[in-house]
Amino acid sequence: MDWQTVNFDWNRARAFLVTVEEGSLSAGARALGLTQPTLGRQVTALEQELGVTLFERLGQGLKLTESGAELVAHVQAMGAAASRFSMVASGQSQTLEGIVTIAASELEAVFMLPAVIERIRTELPGITLDLQISHEVANLKQREADIALRSFRPTQPDLIVRKLCETPIWLYGTVQYLAPYADVSSADALKNIQIIGFEQNNKLQELLNNSGNGWSLSATNQKISTLSQMLQWELVKRHQGLALFPESIGDREASFVRAFESFGPPITLPLWLVCHRELHTSLRVRKVFDVIAAMLSD
Repeated sequence: MDWQTVNFDWNRARAFLVTVEEGSLSAGARALGLTQPTLGRQVTALEQELGVTLFERLGQGLKLTESGAELVAHVQAMGAAASRFSMVASGQSQTLEGIVTIAASELEAVFMLPAVIERIRTELPGITLDLQISHEVANLKQREADIALRSFRPTQPDLIVRKLCETPIWLYGTVQYLAPYADVSSADALKNIQIIGFEQNNKLQELLNNSGNGWSLSATNQKISTLSQMLQWELVKRHQGLALFPESIGDREASFVRAFESFGPPITLPLWLVCHRELHTSLRVRKVFDVIAAMLSD
């Protein structure tokens, strides 16, 4: 390899890549934890190093030049290689100190992880835990998390997965809210019921309508939608409708009852514990993985 031909700074190449992939300097700066002027200076410095113009400045926006577009695939390959390098290096750590990042949904974090965290802090005090709480699927290959809890089985061959359990998901409400809907033999009895959904789409309605239990829901049955599971939880407690929660979580709340239990659970979902194969060679990640598996498995 002719090392003298490598005449640019990787950090500046990374600045170019994140600007392309995030769509703007401001979004790229947020992704890297930098200020927008700092990221802009790095991109400008890369242009000067390479002697090319990478972006056209159009008002407040950026547009890739022809030269910039030709370089994108190459710098993406560099980014992927850098990510793999970082992951392999992290996987070699055999100490029980350092950060382990866990990605989970809001309900899993609030109702399932506190006891896990307590045990880890007691048994593995040298480990620092970073909890990433989101409905978005963390990209383990890009180091967005070391370990993730997921309701589906990943298909990537370089991920280690362990099925923890199968969880019935019920509609929960309060006795007070469900009182007018005791006669479920009549379709009219359910016409005014409110289901608190995640998004304003027809997926939840279709799920229930196709269950074969006599549901005939429309948009009028979903007047509230929120991605916050804890807000759904509080709204159900305030008698504002029904919401879907895992059995192991919904049954904990004394004011909740399973709605229309005779219908059976609307869905049953698995819970998977996921870790990247290379990171699983890290002792600290493996120990945290094993504690979660032991405590959350059936």
